[in-house]
Amino acid sequence: MGKVFLVGAGPGDPELLTLRAARLLGEADIVLHDALVTNEILAMISPAARVIDIGKRCGHKLLTQAEINSLLICCARRAEAVIRLKGGDPCILGRAGEEIEALAEAGIAFEIVPGITSALAGAAAAGISLTDRRAAASVVFTTAHRGHGADAVEWDKLAASNSTLAIYMPGSDYRRLSEQLREAGVEPHTPCVVISGIGRAGQQMLWTDIERLAGRDPLASPALVIVGRCAGMAHRAAHEVAHEAEARAATGMQTMPAHT
Repeated sequence: MGKVFLVGAGPGDPELLTLRAARLLGEADIVLHDALVTNEILAMISPAARVIDIGKRCGHKLLTQAEINSLLICCARRAEAVIRLKGGDPCILGRAGEEIEALAEAGIAFEIVPGITSALAGAAAAGISLTDRRAAASVVFTTAHRGHGADAVEWDKLAASNSTLAIYMPGSDYRRLSEQLREAGVEPHTPCVVISGIGRAGQQMLWTDIERLAGRDPLASPALVIVGRCAGMAHRAAHEVAHEAEARAATGMQTMPAHT
């Protein structure tokens, strides 16, 4: 009977992996990974390991969650070290709870190895303090898509919390997301930033506010939206730094003596 490690792969940059995650990837017998795990991180897996892609492609899952649970149990009964490799952190919007429950019921040992979730990596890339005491005392991690009825996102409660909102999987319908937030009571001019490809070579940022978000073209997935005054403070600070740098550069050019 082996052991299953639920490992967070972070946002994509191998340098953002924990040391423990990196070591386990080099020692694993079997690795089951999601689609969002980058090739750079997959390259860190032991060449002797069996690697199984169980990710989602174009909205279609290769395996159901029940099938993934069964596969984890089967692998753990045949190998000593099995890794369930998830993008970001395994316990944030990653269905780790269902896998943990299945492993526990099967009597299989498991361990969670945390990873840097996209909200934290995205905030760091954008220079945002998610809980700047001058703007927000808390942060909420949520997803824009959680079904309907009892499973729907309760935007009104999230808006009433006055927290910074980190919205995973915003999709491509920014107009609908803008409408939902405004209907829930978020002020139209509340700052927000969309960050795409966090921690990857093609990372992009779109700074705007909730009202103007409706008319903007969507960035490529995977993406994250950070909403709140903290985003506005970071944007102003970045603008001021850039302005000062331009001013220093211009002053230096003007005072530089001519070559003789």
